[in-house]
Amino acid sequence: MQKAYLILENGRVFSGSRFGAFGDVTGELVFTTAMTGYLETISDPSFSGQIVMQTFPLIGNYGVIPSDFESRTPLLFAYVVREWCEAPSNFRSQGNLDAFLKEKGIIGLSGVDTRCITRIIREQCVMNAAIISEYPADLAAFAAGLKQYKVVGAVEAATCKDITVDESPEDTRRVVLWDFGAKQNIQRELKKRGCTVIRVPAHTPAETILSYKPNGLMLSNGPGDPKENLAIVEELKKVMATGMPMFGICLGHQLLALSAGADTAKLKYGHRGANQPVKEVRRGRVFMSSQNHGYAVVNDSLPQGAAVSFVNANDNTCEGVDYAHIPAFSVQFHPEAAAGPRDTSYLFDRFMQLIDDNPVEV
Repeated sequence: MQKAYLILENGRVFSGSRFGAFGDVTGELVFTTAMTGYLETISDPSFSGQIVMQTFPLIGNYGVIPSDFESRTPLLFAYVVREWCEAPSNFRSQGNLDAFLKEKGIIGLSGVDTRCITRIIREQCVMNAAIISEYPADLAAFAAGLKQYKVVGAVEAATCKDITVDESPEDTRRVVLWDFGAKQNIQRELKKRGCTVIRVPAHTPAETILSYKPNGLMLSNGPGDPKENLAIVEELKKVMATGMPMFGICLGHQLLALSAGADTAKLKYGHRGANQPVKEVRRGRVFMSSQNHGYAVVNDSLPQGAAVSFVNANDNTCEGVDYAHIPAFSVQFHPEAAAGPRDTSYLFDRFMQLIDDNPVEV
């Protein structure tokens, strides 16, 4: 295997072996603590613009299973692991990880000390990094230059390009899925409940959304800084004024909060993994959740009529908001991602009830 270097913006260097596509790349380095579900991680649109590192040491042992993907194509910039499995064993497998990453043009790096790198990020913060073939002649200057990189235009890269209508035979409710980088399982969960799903791109005006006369609006997950999407926030305010029932997940949760007048802030190293504990404030019950975000709604910034519904059990950051003055609620985690494994899927049922209890004429 060909040697390559992972260089962090703080000047630390880790040598490893290439797999996947060949090339040099710069991105925001993040880690995920998920022990399974690496295919869902690789195909999660919320990783747009990032170099993703797995803390679990062996990745690829059940191969590549296209039906498990969460998007049409991966958007992460590179994939870093301790060890990748060259000979996967699973009756559903249709290939190995190396060949898949080559096909998709995703750079891979293995053989690095992922435990050490994770500790650096946890102690210092998420930072930029590069994977390169040649050791830089001036390491200090190269590392300093990495600080200039910023994830921009992430939602536009992750959203769907056209409006699609996924008709349900039951057609009990019509829901617009506002796609900021939506995971496929959000649409599946809505379809399970008899919804016809109208999926629209992130730049869709409020007037177009309302023209479909939906019963409810689903605000999807997505990548990047929520404050980069202020044009979307303004369109969301127009929909909010109609009294449309709304359910937000991840970035959708943050955009809904911004539309209501709250604030968001970047976390030190984010929450990424399938084992994040969240506590429901009202009942004191703890759920295991799947998460992937680097920003959070600021608890104390919520306006009157909005209240924190879930908090992260590790750091007490906002994991959900209930709105009393509008028919809407949101969560920071992913109830569609089968963590727990089905602990929080009831939130989709809550959304259905919210729609039924709040009929809207548009």
